Amino acid sequence: MTDTVPPADTRAPQPAGAHSAPRPARARRRAPGAPAAAAPARAAARPVPPALQALAGLYPRLFGEAPLPLKRGIFDDLLAAHPEQFEREALKQALGVHTRSTRYLQAVAAGQPRHDLQGQSVEPMAPEHVHHALWELYRRRQERGGEEWRSKIRTRMARAIEASGLAREDYCARVHIRDAAAQALLDEALAELSALHAREEALLRAFEASGQSVEAFAGMYGMDPRVAERSLQRARQRHAA
Repeated sequence: MTDTVPPADTRAPQPAGAHSAPRPARARRRAPGAPAAAAPARAAARPVPPALQALAGLYPRLFGEAPLPLKRGIFDDLLAAHPEQFEREALKQALGVHTRSTRYLQAVAAGQPRHDLQGQSVEPMAPEHVHHALWELYRRRQERGGEEWRSKIRTRMARAIEASGLAREDYCARVHIRDAAAQALLDEALAELSALHAREEALLRAFEASGQSVEAFAGMYGMDPRVAERSLQRARQRHAA
């Protein structure tokens, strides 16, 4: 089967700190004689540092619209690779804007590994960096995201904790939280993970007592067999640990 290839996008890659220009708002009609409403203040988009624009052109996979996490020490690597192109302070500012951008934080929060200038994976993302990226994403949207956003981040935190393979005490020591609000969200994620483990343990006991195949057992409980298999496997792995 041959996939249809969409036409190539010839636009220059946008750095992670870039923002598209806001669309002008439609003017609303007002009743005759009514005073004109004051135009709402709009925050101006931050200018993208020239050095960051240059980095997006040189390394679109690392600094483009869907950036990859950078290896530690990338600053020195860039200076060594482009000694005549970047000044130290300008490069430092560009990397600061980039690594604080929401796009970059999303890549870190997803647990993607760190990459070198060639785009090669060179080291795993540390659990504490994943956690702090998730917290920062939550903090930036908490007012407009409401409880639904909090629930999504809580679940992602619980999955990140499980993926780390660390015990609860070790994980808490690694993330080293001092903010009360951040600690409250971590406690909720830990509680959600404990509840998930309890459900999976109960599922494993029921499966072992049933004598059924995974497919038949999943059908008894209205579950997707693949989901049931993953839950059973996770419970078995915890038993074996």
